Amino acid sequence: MTRRELLALAATLPLVLLAPRPFDLFAAPAGTIRGRWDRVLILIELNGGNDGLNTFVPYADERYYQARPHLAIPRERVLQLSPTLGLHYALEPLMALWQGKELAIVQGVGYPNPNRSHFRSIEIWDTASASDQIVDEGWLARLFEIHPLPATYATDGILLGHRDGGPLSGKTVRTIALQDPQEFLQQASRVRAVEQSSSNRALAHILQVQRELTHAAGDLAGRLQHASPLTTTFPASPIGRQLETAARLLVAKVPVAVIKVSHGSFDTHANQLGHHERLLKDLSDSLVAFRQAVAQAGLWDRVLMMTYSEFGRRVGENASAGTDHGTAAPHIFLGGSVKGGLYGVAPSLSDLQDGDLKYQVDYRSLYATVTRSWWGLPDVGVVGLEHHVVNCLA
Repeated sequence: MTRRELLALAATLPLVLLAPRPFDLFAAPAGTIRGRWDRVLILIELNGGNDGLNTFVPYADERYYQARPHLAIPRERVLQLSPTLGLHYALEPLMALWQGKELAIVQGVGYPNPNRSHFRSIEIWDTASASDQIVDEGWLARLFEIHPLPATYATDGILLGHRDGGPLSGKTVRTIALQDPQEFLQQASRVRAVEQSSSNRALAHILQVQRELTHAAGDLAGRLQHASPLTTTFPASPIGRQLETAARLLVAKVPVAVIKVSHGSFDTHANQLGHHERLLKDLSDSLVAFRQAVAQAGLWDRVLMMTYSEFGRRVGENASAGTDHGTAAPHIFLGGSVKGGLYGVAPSLSDLQDGDLKYQVDYRSLYATVTRSWWGLPDVGVVGLEHHVVNCLA
């Protein structure tokens, strides 16, 4: 294979493998802690900054209605979860999961000295860093470098929707960007494995990517071809299609630790009410369909879904019938092993900082929960032991 052919191949690979892991990292050294890799994390990025106050509504607080005379959700339409908090009416499909104790809501999630830039704030969330700290690898990439997945795993994570690796961006993590399984397999089938090596580092990298691609494609093909078809109907929305693909991968028993999906944009600076309602309805319908599909396959207890977003919105509405970039917001854990309920403390609407909510739970506590409580791993060097887990998992 010539250098020209290799470079042409690199430009057309349907698989994004970010810096393939050297083979010597596959074998776990003596004393390595073996995580519970039979468990899968589904990361749901609410892209653009979701409005937490209109998602989980403080319907008993008059200050909410005073701050949002045109945007506040009417009390009679709020789906009550407690005497003070309720769901946006578009999230009605989630009520069955709430009543079944499969939905945990963590209130007031944020971080000190918040940044209101989309680019910078999501970078902070992706890397588990402080607002004044620059880290060039995602928190999951660092975790998997310290605690490598089993050698039988063809990939560490699968990206659906936006192809940004986010928390899976790093030097050694292996990530597949996958829009449609059949299209991926058709493209990957055109790439033949090569045994050729090269002393040129760039060409050696491309060859390694190709070998990883061939292995991953073959593994995916075999599993998808023998998997039972889904009987659940998913919404035709982008998030519905992503979660349908995620369900197909799980039902096919594709070995993977993380699947990342994205939904939005939630950047609702203007005309928020109708747009936000549609986003929440698509999200709730898709989550319920996913739950049904994986539960039918007997996998729901092995799945943990977690939302995240770069920030919430400001408490007060703006002059364009929308909300601007804010700070803290609630996020959810969802799954068969979740102990449903409210966690953390809702930020006070009478104690604001520059018109924004003060965070109550450091976002890295969500990551500590995943790392320690879900996968059974120490998170030293990743999110830090000073961050407490949210005790929402069975």
